[in-house]
Order: sequence, then C-alpha cells, then structure tokens
Amino acid sequence: MNQSSPEKGYTSSLRAKLHEVIFEADTPMGKVFDITLLILIVLSIIMVMLESIDALKVQYQQLFDTMEWVLTILFSIEYILRLYVVFKPWKYATSFFGIIDLLAILPSYLALFLGSSQAFLIIRALRLMRVFRILKLGHFLSEGQILAAALKASVNKITVFLFFVLILVTILGALMYLIEGGTNEGFANIPLSIYWAIVTLTTVGYGDITPSSHLGQFLAAIIMILGYAIIAVPTGIVTGELIKRKSAVTNTQACRFCGAEGHDDDAVYCKYCGEQLNE
Repeated sequence: MNQSSPEKGYTSSLRAKLHEVIFEADTPMGKVFDITLLILIVLSIIMVMLESIDALKVQYQQLFDTMEWVLTILFSIEYILRLYVVFKPWKYATSFFGIIDLLAILPSYLALFLGSSQAFLIIRALRLMRVFRILKLGHFLSEGQILAAALKASVNKITVFLFFVLILVTILGALMYLIEGGTNEGFANIPLSIYWAIVTLTTVGYGDITPSSHLGQFLAAIIMILGYAIIAVPTGIVTGELIKRKSAVTNTQACRFCGAEGHDDDAVYCKYCGEQLNE
C-alpha cells in the first residue's frame, strides 16, 4: 500500500493553509492578510497619484522609486503564492483577477528593459498602468460575484433596452431636425440632432446645442422627462437579478481546483467542479 511521505504531506498541508489565508477571509489570518494587502494597494494608488504631480516628483523621486519597488516585490510574492497554492495555476493566471495581479507588477519590470530616452513615453504609459492595482480591490468585495452574476443575467434584457433607446433617439433626433433644422444652426444635420437627443435623454445636458423655437423647447421638455423613466429601466433590471441572487454567496471559501467561490457554509464539495473543498 502506497503511503504519502511526511514531506509531501507537509507540503500539501502547507499549500492548503496558505490557500486558506490568501483566498479566504473567514479566518483570522485570512482577514489579516486581506487587510494588509488592502493597505498596500491603497498606498500604491496614492503614490501613483502623487507621482503625477511634477513638484512632488522632482522632490521625492528617489522615495517614490524605492517605495514602488518595495510594493512591486511584495505584490510579486503575493502573485507567486497565489499561483503556488492553487492546483491549476494557469487557470488562475488567465482569470480576471489573475490578469489584474499580473498587470499590477508587470509595468515595473518592463520599465527595466526600456531605459533609453526614446522609450520615455512608453515607460510613462507603463507606470500609469499601475493604476490597475485598484482593481485588485475586487478581491475584497464579497458581493462582487453576486453583482457580476446579476449583470451577466441582465445582458440580454439590457441589450434589447439599449436597442430600443437607439431607435428612440434616432426618431427624436430626426424629429427635432425637422423642427429646428431650418432656423437653428445647432441642428444642422440629423447626426447632430441625434447627438442632442442622446445628451438630453440621458439628462447630461451639456447645453452646447439648444432648441430656439417653442415647439422645439416643448419636445425637449418631453425628452427630459422621458429621460428619468429611461434611466430607471436598466437599474430595475439589474436590481431584480440582484434580489434573486441575494443569498447566493454565504462565505469566502474558494475551491483550490477551479477557483470558484460562493459555496454554502456547510458545503463539502465544490458545486462547480465537484472537487472536495478545504476542511
């Protein structure tokens, strides 16, 4: 009978423990890890903003560079650990958060190979990519999966709704062109009139184009009022789906095989891939 070696058992146990700490927030160590990572992400984003101020950049350039590399190394260790503790590293690496984690550290390393003066603009663009670290905050949104599922389930309905809105603004824009086109240069053509209808219907109201006739102003008032009803529709669609999925996620336990979350508190096996969850 084959028996696992103590070293293999220790390694397996270590991976399971690290997975629980890194991917789950229901344990004390998991909460400490998440809070620490949250602080580092916020600190990094603040540094990106401060570094864009020329006066501060000139005065504290060395401090910014040092802190950036410290944060990059810490995020790199975190990324490597995330790949280590899951059973399918490539699947995590190609997932949404896996790509975000990579984008959080990649710019600093790429900048090392673009040291010539001609590549200054490329380096600057790469450094601005560090703002993607703010998306790492998604790791801490326990309701994120519910919202994502609600949006996904609402796609078809919202698509039909947007198609209806597109037809509506085309008709309203053409109608306004008929009313104002001969006397108001702001409505010089139908595309400009459709642009005005979109701005008015969405209640943005730039004010760069305005109707001058009484009939045009009356139509504009109707479109403004209609805009409030239009805005409420997609909100209601997504809200309805959110209510359906309100109890879908009860804890932060993540499957080491497929990375899926949203399991019931008493779940023993992953409801997505069927593998056993951490005990």
